[in-house]
Amino acid sequence: MSISLDGFAAGPDQSRDDPLGKRGKELHGWHIGDPRATEADKQAVEWLMRPRGAYVMGRNMYGPIRGDWDEEWSGWWGPEPPYHAPVFVLTHHAHDPIEMEGGTTFHFVTGGFDEAYAAARETAGDKGVDIAGGASTVRQALKAGVIDEFALDIAPVVLGSGESLFEGIGSFDFEPVEVLHSPLSTHIRYRRVR
Repeated sequence: MSISLDGFAAGPDQSRDDPLGKRGKELHGWHIGDPRATEADKQAVEWLMRPRGAYVMGRNMYGPIRGDWDEEWSGWWGPEPPYHAPVFVLTHHAHDPIEMEGGTTFHFVTGGFDEAYAAARETAGDKGVDIAGGASTVRQALKAGVIDEFALDIAPVVLGSGESLFEGIGSFDFEPVEVLHSPLSTHIRYRRVR
């Protein structure tokens, strides 16, 4: 998860035209083409993009449509999303699965995080499940205690408000195992303390 120094995963006023909120895109320069990106950023991208057996994401991360599915939408990523595996999308509104190129199928789960995570685990087998985001989904995964490894990409940005990654999280039972840095982000990989 990319976050600001003050713990926000997205800026204020998220909308269809500004899905990361005001200034939220500043959190992601390390992997979306900023020329100041370094080898450290490239390695963090490899952490981010390593293949998994399945993914869980929130509906806001999947797309900008709120409420009923009143229009066609198949994600932000074009015809071939980067997942190449089943993706279980948390939603309150049922939708038929959407098959994309490259092996990605979006499944829409209305039964909550535990149901989506159980389906992802069953599908993934020993290839692992990635909690793809957004912030609310990651918070639910932290509260459920299902995250074993957690990567934070902390941008040198203060947003002041927005979508807090750690709101309502009472403890953080992880320790850092690897740290990389660049002018754009400090990348910290944590593992759960057993």
